[in-house]
Parts: sequence; structure tokens; C-alpha cells
Amino acid sequence: MSEIKYLETHEWYSLTENKITIGISDYAQGELGDIVFVTLPEVGQEFSKGESMVEVEATKTVAEAYAPMDCVIVEINDRLESEPEVINTDPCGDGWMVKAEVVNLDDSGMLYQEYETFIS
Repeated sequence: MSEIKYLETHEWYSLTENKITIGISDYAQGELGDIVFVTLPEVGQEFSKGESMVEVEATKTVAEAYAPMDCVIVEINDRLESEPEVINTDPCGDGWMVKAEVVNLDDSGMLYQEYETFIS
């Protein structure tokens, strides 16, 4: 598996060949607070870079997760429908949101050290 990269909009992604796994960062889940509901896209849905893919509802607010590059959804994390709090406990592991096939590669995310500087 490739190294996790981060976006300024607080998503993380991991790219393996032409498949991408996407979630929100630990920093983002911490800012949101207790996540109570997640609206996931449907398999087969297409997204352009920067387009909203997932809606995350927390006790404090509602946030969106954006596509890090042009992609088509191939799998969603069904577990989040009944256990959205997994994003709070393991945002970069079991709390992943979607897996997608890359349509237009744009691997311009930040490495963790760069992201850490960005959020501090």
C-alpha cells in the first residue's frame, strides 16, 4: 500500500496503482467532534477533483469530504452506516469512507509532515 497523503480540505488518501482509498484526517474528526451520521455516495458514482463526495454529520456541525482527484466509486464502507463513530476512533484505518478507481491521476497531496505543518 502506498503512503497516505493529505489534502488542505482534511481528507486523506492512499493510492495503489489506479485505486484510491479516501477518508478524513484525524485532525478533521477531532475538529468535528462525535460523528453521528455519514451520507456515502453510490457505487458507480463519478466525481471530479474537489467535488463533494461524502457528507459527515457530527453533533456540532455538518462537513463534507471532497474527491482528491477525478474518480469513480467502486466500494463504500457500509460499516459507517451503522457505526459512523468508527471515523472518530480510527479515521485512517477502519474509518475509511470510499474506494474508487482513478480516472485522472493527480497525486498532489501532502505527506504527513507537510500536513502537520499546514494544520499547526
